[in-house]
Amino acid sequence: ITSFGTLMVLDIFIILTYFVVIFTLGIVKRDDKKTTAHEYFLKSNTLRWPAIAFSTISTNIHAGHFIGMAGSAYLYGLVQANFEINAILGILIAAFVFIPIYLAANVTTISQFFEQRLGLKVAFTYSILMILLYGFLYLGTALFWGAYAINTIFEEEIRFIHHDPMARIFIIAIMLGVFSAVYTYLGGMGAVVRTDIAQFVLMVMGGVILLAIVISELGGWAMLYEKTPNLMHLHMPSDHPKLPWPALLGMMLLNLNYWGCNQIILQRALAAKNIYHAQVGLIVGGFLKYLMVLIIIIPGIALVGILSNQPLSDPDLAYPTLIIDLLPKGLKGIILCSLFASLMSSVDSIFHSVSTLWSVDIYKKYINPGATDSEMVSMGRKGILGALCTGLLFAYVVIYVKFENPTFALTHWFNEASYYIKNGFVFLIVCAVFLISASKKLVLHTLIGSVGLTILLKWLAPNMNYLNRSTLIIIAAILVVAIPTIIHNGWPQGWGKLLNISTKKVGVFGWLLLGSLVLCHVVFH
Repeated sequence: ITSFGTLMVLDIFIILTYFVVIFTLGIVKRDDKKTTAHEYFLKSNTLRWPAIAFSTISTNIHAGHFIGMAGSAYLYGLVQANFEINAILGILIAAFVFIPIYLAANVTTISQFFEQRLGLKVAFTYSILMILLYGFLYLGTALFWGAYAINTIFEEEIRFIHHDPMARIFIIAIMLGVFSAVYTYLGGMGAVVRTDIAQFVLMVMGGVILLAIVISELGGWAMLYEKTPNLMHLHMPSDHPKLPWPALLGMMLLNLNYWGCNQIILQRALAAKNIYHAQVGLIVGGFLKYLMVLIIIIPGIALVGILSNQPLSDPDLAYPTLIIDLLPKGLKGIILCSLFASLMSSVDSIFHSVSTLWSVDIYKKYINPGATDSEMVSMGRKGILGALCTGLLFAYVVIYVKFENPTFALTHWFNEASYYIKNGFVFLIVCAVFLISASKKLVLHTLIGSVGLTILLKWLAPNMNYLNRSTLIIIAAILVVAIPTIIHNGWPQGWGKLLNISTKKVGVFGWLLLGSLVLCHVVFH
């Protein structure tokens, strides 16, 4: 592998063209005078399945996947793919159980559903925790990864911004955040979906090109098993430091939150034309998760075989190393645009969903119940500006963490930090959907207590794997509410009563998707 080189003029031209095109797509249909809250937040429920599929996965995949997850795959191998393929179970449950309930309830936010089932206080707590989780942690981390990638690849060219790399990365994060905030501010959900579709195509195109070149450099697909056989397994021993096989249970449970009650991910499905388009969009998104494994996880594994006995000092340099050292001029620009696309599609979705939660759940509910559409849209836009500030604040925290600990894969630090809150969200959706009339006060106290219990268990057993810890917290929280609820109100509703399949063909593809997941775990055990 050669040293990092200089980007050619063609690459820079391609990147600048990307930013111009995305910004134009974002603001092309802006019309302030006619924009209603329904249009701004849910695009008047007109989304069809292709837009739902591409926009949802584009939002799900950000620069942290290409940099952080590829870096983790470089260290741990195919086991990292569990975070991608096991999402399929969560997607299927969301498509056939949760989404039909949400659409029937005619809600704009998941908080409104929780209010119907678990009360106002639980809904308010969920909204606040979601705004904090995504307005700080998710947004800040996404902006960091984009800025980190740019700094790594352009290091010589952009040194003029600031001599200190930490300050330089923070300045770049500000620029990226402002860029995506502006077109989201002006265009709302329409801007998010239009740009997400374009960015999904670009992200996949760049990822496939790099995958083909990397596999060719390695010597073919068979070389993955000849040069890196120890990295080609989905299941690791129970004492694995990051991804032991028992942790898969916690991963499956957490997917109930990410795909089942996550405003950022589900806002497209909530904006679907009907249940058919929502379900097909999510199922297609489930199949696309396999493509994400190919373009994100496999290159990180292949790099181990390419480098042989020359390991990287920082695993998160895996993807940038492949871009800089293996790609010819012109292609570097396309691949970099795919990284930017993965970043922007996540950041704009976070901006928009946080602004929706703020405007609908907080402003309209508690501050100005009589707010007009124009006032709600205005407040939603102010929410975007607020999220920009909080996201940038946390981006600096992530920069500090990374530079203080350059040798570990940052993606697992991020996961562990987010699970302090997300454990409680899994518990919430189980109580809301599966239990019969759970005590609202008990649910609220258990939700808040789950955060404290996570902190306590971290202190008592600091070496416990964070996914195993999440499993214990989630099960304990569910039992605390489920046992007295079942005693007083009867057993939870059965799956048969909750399943809602729009058409027979949709059901068949759902079963095929589930079967493919089981097959993967058997073949790549």
